[in-house]
Amino acid sequence: MAGSLHVHGLDDELIARLKRRAARHGRSAEAEHREILRQALGSEAETSFETLACELRKLTKHRPHTPSEILLREGRDER
Repeated sequence: MAGSLHVHGLDDELIARLKRRAARHGRSAEAEHREILRQALGSEAETSFETLACELRKLTKHRPHTPSEILLREGRDER
């Protein structure tokens, strides 16, 4: 499924540079924009959930944690 992406608030000079680059590659500005995104994100590997969870645990290791049953009880009591 093809989606759309609209980018607002771009600097005029950036738009001009995109158009010049597109012309050099024989593409429309939109096609050049797609290619830039494809190149920038194509080599980026997807991080697994397990890796992200491990990183989050490391970041929050020394922070106090509230057990989920306490949070659930508090949520029920607020109703």
